[in-house]
Amino acid sequence: MKKIYRFIMLVILLGSSGLSLLCALDISESSAFGGASRGELEFNIRFYDRRIYYVQTEPIYVQVTIANNSPYPYRFKLADDRAFSIDFDVRTMTNRQLPEADSLVRKRTQYQQIYFREITLEAGESFSIVEDLRDYVSFSQPGSFRVRAKIYPELIRSTVVPVKESNYLNLSLRPAVFYDNNGIPLEMDVATGAVLVKQRLPPDEVVAYMLTARQQSQWERFFLYLDLEAMLSRDTLQKRKWLAENEEGRRRMVAQYRTDLKNSTIDGDISVIPTTFDILRTVYNNDEGTVTVLLKFRMINYTELRRYTYYLEKRDNYWIIVNYSVEGMGTEANN
Repeated sequence: MKKIYRFIMLVILLGSSGLSLLCALDISESSAFGGASRGELEFNIRFYDRRIYYVQTEPIYVQVTIANNSPYPYRFKLADDRAFSIDFDVRTMTNRQLPEADSLVRKRTQYQQIYFREITLEAGESFSIVEDLRDYVSFSQPGSFRVRAKIYPELIRSTVVPVKESNYLNLSLRPAVFYDNNGIPLEMDVATGAVLVKQRLPPDEVVAYMLTARQQSQWERFFLYLDLEAMLSRDTLQKRKWLAENEEGRRRMVAQYRTDLKNSTIDGDISVIPTTFDILRTVYNNDEGTVTVLLKFRMINYTELRRYTYYLEKRDNYWIIVNYSVEGMGTEANN
């Protein structure tokens, strides 16, 4: 009671200055975060395109989101180079922190001018950016890791740096991609993490396997029996580029073609998802064959019918799809 009495007397004696001091003590945390308090700000991270990650150079994209759940505006500075506003802490399961990426160390230690813009989030608004975790952390070995992000509202080089930390993500890095005897990467099953192995299936079952995988959006299974090099060479211009490239260049072309198929920016006829399919005819000999399939694509008011012919070749006792053609068969009314 005596302490409370002394504090009240101090405020009375100081007058308006005392009230200002009292207010400053009450809002010090809020002012550091642009008006909103720490508890009213959500800072979350998630994998932008979660998939199987390997100890290689493929990006590990993380989406960083700041949400203002307070009734007040929240202001913070965002550097043009995000490395001066965002940081990542990645640790092993034994709590050993992974080192920063060499490029990040060079960037943060050199003398330079930092350009930024001020972001204002009104009540109920959120702001998201996507960053590649490899730009911040150096990964040298496979394993399991815990990922956490930090935001620096006043930039990372400021003397006073109020920090807000995000939730944790569990990251699993697998060893380097396995290659077969021909130097072709082996596919991995996302569901099990095991290497997908081709089976000695007849041509019609190979086509059915591929179409079923596409219906279920299982890209690894979808690509298992596709010869992407042969598919890529269907286009005359692309075939000339292919022949002019060295081995490394051809691998890049195949990787890009694979990405384009997944994004439906090329050869959309083969990557489109059928509602149903019926195998109409299968013809093959010892080396090559064709499978004719009726695919149906359900629209809002009707169902589109297409007849596909898949061309296969037998290689090392496995049937592989090397080409296809499409013929429109009209439409039918939906039931």
